[in-house]
Amino acid sequence: MNETLSSLFNAILEGDVSATKEEVQAAVDSGLEAGHILNDGMIAAMKEVGRRFEEGEYFVPEMLISARAMQAGLALLKPHLASSQVKSAGKVAIGTVKGDLHDIGKNLVGLMLEGAGFEVKDLGVDVPAEKFVQAIQTDAVDIVALSALLTTTMPNMQATIEAVKQAGLRDKVKIIIGGAPVTQEFANQIGADGYSADASRAVSLAHSLLQAA
Repeated sequence: MNETLSSLFNAILEGDVSATKEEVQAAVDSGLEAGHILNDGMIAAMKEVGRRFEEGEYFVPEMLISARAMQAGLALLKPHLASSQVKSAGKVAIGTVKGDLHDIGKNLVGLMLEGAGFEVKDLGVDVPAEKFVQAIQTDAVDIVALSALLTTTMPNMQATIEAVKQAGLRDKVKIIIGGAPVTQEFANQIGADGYSADASRAVSLAHSLLQAA
């Protein structure tokens, strides 16, 4: 790996925002292609963060600071990515369902998906079903990711899936769900395409659903 990309990789692993920005700028200034910086420096680092999380070496705080460093670097790189026509991994609309104001899990999943090269549209919290439907219609998203932290708001995941069906859009999008009380069994019951227990697995799930499509 190029020395600048290696430093960028390590800066993201350590969650060092200022070093990440410096290394992204250094990589751009040295003439490295934006897609190369993204894939070999940044996405590679976030894959390693995900691996460490799954192995129990990293926990949510470490994932969060690495993801924030990645996002800071990505903000600098985005104009260069746009001009070099780098293809995104897919478009995701993410939000916490109606009645639920929790956003830490949702934010982490969004950051990890961005770190894996997805375009993420964050709809926020307390999101009504119609807003998810609108995102499918206007933003041509490939995946809708629904989050809930309360058992009382879990039925709104089902209501959102029903609204997508009624709008005639169910075959145009993959729907994934997550949150502390959510299970694979519940996902099967409401007709979601997948369930993830954590942010790292959400990335793998998103990739596998789009590859199978």
